[in-house]
Amino acid sequence: MKRGIIFDIKQYAIHDGPGIRTTVFFKGCPLACRWCHNPEGLERSPQVIYRKERCIGCGECVAACPEGALSLTAGGIVMTAALCKTCGECVRTCVAEAREMAGRRMDTADVLAVIKKDIAFYDESGGGATFSGGEPMMQHEFLLEILHECGKEHIHRAVDTSGHIDTDILMQVADVTDLFLFDLKMMDPEKHRKYTGVSNRLILNNLKQLARSGADVTVRVPLIPGVNDDDENIDFTGMFLRVLPKIKNVHILPYHEFQKNKYQRFHMAYLAEDYRPPFEDDLAAVKKRLEAFDLNVVIGG
Repeated sequence: MKRGIIFDIKQYAIHDGPGIRTTVFFKGCPLACRWCHNPEGLERSPQVIYRKERCIGCGECVAACPEGALSLTAGGIVMTAALCKTCGECVRTCVAEAREMAGRRMDTADVLAVIKKDIAFYDESGGGATFSGGEPMMQHEFLLEILHECGKEHIHRAVDTSGHIDTDILMQVADVTDLFLFDLKMMDPEKHRKYTGVSNRLILNNLKQLARSGADVTVRVPLIPGVNDDDENIDFTGMFLRVLPKIKNVHILPYHEFQKNKYQRFHMAYLAEDYRPPFEDDLAAVKKRLEAFDLNVVIGG
């Protein structure tokens, strides 16, 4: 039985593939997108979140920490990151729930037990399980085992991926996946590196490989004004997708700012401070431009 690190499981999800779904979020991602909506998924290992607004200053977490990584100050609890072993003692001790663990170790049976609770909803709505992150294929052995087990239960399986993963691993996953939700952020490799930390060459090659294999793929384009909404990028995206076999469905995902508070909890700099959500006219214009390349385009997940 494989084990992995999961940071969330959302039941009754309706934006992560067809029908009603259970979405399992894996920790660890090879990208560092400036606008990342799930910063808790970037690191592979578990992390402790501190919600200062909930803290009552009792000092119980300070006393409980076996590494002496916490101290009580006038400004709240301060953590020395180099000392923290993420053992979770401070989380278990905090009566105000000001400390929370992002990421927990689960085995395949644990994850399946949650997924299987809603089989009746999947059957009725045409839904299933979606595996997201982070990048779920960074824990590919764990993911493959869960996908195999879902297949035995005839549960529809979707994998939400950045596409930046070893091609051999991707094709192994493709053998036991019913649908890929494949993120395509921008076409220029250097611009992609600037905004995500990596080139898109592997991503584009992997999308080609999936298309040639006959896999069912929905391409998802996160739209960030001033970053990737220019006519040149949208046209190159349309031209690239138009020639790929079986790639017809494109979802435009509008950038939003709901994740800002998460960065504060993780003491992380929010690099998208100057970005704004797209206006309805922006979305409509991009949709129309992509549709000109004979693509089925939907705004939203």
